[in-house]
Amino acid sequence: MQCQSPEVSSYQHLITRLSSRLAPECIITQPEQRLAYGTDASFYRLIPQVVLRLKDIDEVIFTLQACDDLGIHLTFRAAGTSLSGQAVSDSVLVTLTDDWRGHHISDNGAKITLQPGVIGADANRYLAPYQRKIGPDPASINACKIGGIAANNSSGMCCGTAQNSYKTVADMQIIFTDGFILNTADPDSVHRLMQQKPELISGIQALCEQTLADRQLTDLIRHKYRLKNTTGYALNALIDYTDPIEVIKHLMIGSEGTLGFIAEITYHTVEEHPFKASALLIFPDIEQASQAVTTLAETPVAAVEMMDGRSLRAIADEPGMPDFISTLDEHATALLIESHGQSEHTLTTQCEQIMQTLAIYPILASVPFTTDPQTVATLWGIRKGLFPAVGAVRETGTTVIIEDVAFPIEHLAAGVRDLQTLFDKYHYHEAIIFGHALEGNLHFVFTQRFDHQEEIDRYSAFMDDVAQLVAVRYGGSLKAEHGTGRNMAPYVELEWGKSGYELMQQIKKLFDPRGRLNPGVILNPDPQAHVQHLKPMPPADPLVDRCIECGFCEAVCPSRTLTLSPRQRIVLYRELQHRRTLESSEEIISLEKAFEYQGIDTCAATGLCATRCPVGINTGDLVKQLRTEKYRRYHSIAHWTADHFATTVQLARTGLKMNSWATRTLGAERMQHWNQQLRQRSQRIPQWLPEIPGANQHSISRINTVSSAITHPQDKLHKVVYCPSCASRAMGALPQSPLLPSQETRSLSEVTFSLLKKAGVEVILPEHISNQCCGMPYDSKGMTTQARKKSNQLAQTLIQASENGRYPILMDTSPCMQRMKTEHPTSLQLYEPAEYVSRYLLEHLSIEPVEETVMLHITCSSRKAGLESVILKLAQTCARQVIVPEHIQCCGWAGDKGFTTPELNQAALQPLKNQIPPDCKRGFSNSLTCEIGLSHHSGIPYQSILYLVDEVSTPLSGQKI
Repeated sequence: MQCQSPEVSSYQHLITRLSSRLAPECIITQPEQRLAYGTDASFYRLIPQVVLRLKDIDEVIFTLQACDDLGIHLTFRAAGTSLSGQAVSDSVLVTLTDDWRGHHISDNGAKITLQPGVIGADANRYLAPYQRKIGPDPASINACKIGGIAANNSSGMCCGTAQNSYKTVADMQIIFTDGFILNTADPDSVHRLMQQKPELISGIQALCEQTLADRQLTDLIRHKYRLKNTTGYALNALIDYTDPIEVIKHLMIGSEGTLGFIAEITYHTVEEHPFKASALLIFPDIEQASQAVTTLAETPVAAVEMMDGRSLRAIADEPGMPDFISTLDEHATALLIESHGQSEHTLTTQCEQIMQTLAIYPILASVPFTTDPQTVATLWGIRKGLFPAVGAVRETGTTVIIEDVAFPIEHLAAGVRDLQTLFDKYHYHEAIIFGHALEGNLHFVFTQRFDHQEEIDRYSAFMDDVAQLVAVRYGGSLKAEHGTGRNMAPYVELEWGKSGYELMQQIKKLFDPRGRLNPGVILNPDPQAHVQHLKPMPPADPLVDRCIECGFCEAVCPSRTLTLSPRQRIVLYRELQHRRTLESSEEIISLEKAFEYQGIDTCAATGLCATRCPVGINTGDLVKQLRTEKYRRYHSIAHWTADHFATTVQLARTGLKMNSWATRTLGAERMQHWNQQLRQRSQRIPQWLPEIPGANQHSISRINTVSSAITHPQDKLHKVVYCPSCASRAMGALPQSPLLPSQETRSLSEVTFSLLKKAGVEVILPEHISNQCCGMPYDSKGMTTQARKKSNQLAQTLIQASENGRYPILMDTSPCMQRMKTEHPTSLQLYEPAEYVSRYLLEHLSIEPVEETVMLHITCSSRKAGLESVILKLAQTCARQVIVPEHIQCCGWAGDKGFTTPELNQAALQPLKNQIPPDCKRGFSNSLTCEIGLSHHSGIPYQSILYLVDEVSTPLSGQKI
């Protein structure tokens, strides 16, 4: 028997030990999943030996102690949006489950306590009622989590140095490498630290004294933190504070998981001003723009973003850009300015003051200060679109790199010019520069290949010159807000000098004497560490080759806790395509088998990921393309059903009738038991659910559609083409059940006709509606030909019924509307229920809202259509209180996945039931199939919002019906 290496043996011992406490699904050892989970947003790739998903403090302590005993390194990760390589590991990677999303607001919003799994944007949403927010405002705030925001000392466009985590931290709960817990807000916890870890306290006191005694180092620290600076440890903590607990708190900020684990953090919040205005100003060159920045620093501006001429050229052709952008030369430089105020008058006065101050500078073109939401969104879209603009046009196989430096503001113009010279010297002709000008903080973006040594050498030489330029010539920061990571670790001593670097080594030794936590990050003795373990980016498919693996998509993915997120799917698919060119068939088969379930079967393919992707990648498109081959053997059946769709719907209705009869005869428990036994033999058997509706007995095609005799000069407002979905034509109301009480027995089509009649609307029913379908059932399985055929048929039918778009078209389920709107964006006036009711019916109805609390599920199709506020406002018009549950962006039903892959629906809706208050008895949405899963996993009936509107509405007095 061959002896195993001690390292492998240690990991096996670790897994055995962890298995005594952790659930099996929380210990990930499969090679393909370790690869997928091991990827972050940086351009480094390390594959962990073990990935752990921990759910509470006890599991973190247990893991830390086990790794410490066995001499194993571990790395903590929050969202994995880090750019500098601080969240990858070739040892143990610790991620957090969704159990780490707790929050508590105190002092009337002045403070907020957050667990590390809270997404930054969610923290601000919790604070919105208090007109407060957290200080840090990174560009990734919709995806990054508090653990990463604090561990990297992230800042952002309006944050500056005054409102980052270092300046706004109040307290934190820390778990040290040996498992000791410190809660800085608890005097008893602080006392225990003093008693049990005196060497830590005395060590910190000694470091403070040592630092203050070194005048040259102290001056350097003060200079560095006059700028934005995240290079190395927060040495300013040693001169800003004398209390060891305050020093510990502030050293943890920006420590990138190398000193301990931040289990909870309390922030002092900052004001969120209710009035904001933005302006875009174009200056002839970088020098004059930089001089303007210096002037603006003395005015009431909240943010000043600089964009060089190359940046502006990169986005000149994007939709919505001001016309003058395309006429500018590469010397032109833009400043995007924002000002905040407590009142409209104050804001107007500030904007006038800012422009008067800038009157001495030549401005080539501008978009004047505006508060118009659409214009403001367009202006900031320019700034936010710069990084994606480079990523979207990069060559396949290249990596997008975004660096992050800060110059003293007086050297900003010279710094930009010198950076541009380096771009030319090293042939990075596509590179662009933009950033937070008030702090001299610049980002520069370029593309880089790492598949040839000469390309790696080019990058290494370029970074050497950048380091000399920024840190030595101008005394700036090599990392201003993205964290040191592996990327800048070899240059920390260059920036801080020998004494500063040695001080950081002492800090690391004091907190982590055995070097267990995140080795190689921040401090790394290897001068080539920044060009080691570079991430390969092999071509896989044009649909996803632009992916930069940033992870922005993950927060909205319904399968992220079950199998893979969109980022992880792309990582595995890239690896699979790469192996197909290199490796043995056995290795390919193993990965293909894993990817079939994890990558293809459990993807909802709704495309919600594209709404968060910086370059607009819809991973669902790739999955549907792969399903085309997977379901090829079913294409003949698909052709038949598409050609005989009325028969197909009738068969579905017959099946629903038989299911209702069997359930009444045998009982729900017996039906469920038999279904479970059958599914144990074959997962191809659909899951049976007690919430499956009965058949729709409503004869839609025989309705007298001209029963309403309304006349009006603008008759197009009083007619509607009603297009019931195939699901609503087949399915009736939810079944009556003691576990799921519902008084409503009407089908959705009956309710829709009832509501339209109340509003005095004449209904036009399309011809041959029983044979129509939007094509979604085919599209979700990659059957593109059949999907497009049905979509085109329906479009022609609706064009005819609406008299070439004269009348609006109501589709009673949101997913169908969204598909038709995507496939036929200009030819039809398409509306889902909430938008149609809000736009056309409410003014013709009298509404008496119900005195109850209701749940509201906003479907992914509604989110993609930008209708969240519309459906929420309608629900709030009809009910006393409306609750939209957190952390559910898509229900994961995904066509028929709720039947065929029910674990996807379960994972997506896992947070739902605990958010339903005791007094809430029902919920509403706008997708019939989604409502089946929502009802099943919530324990309350969900129905279309049209049921609620119909219930609370009556015709206006005098309305002729």
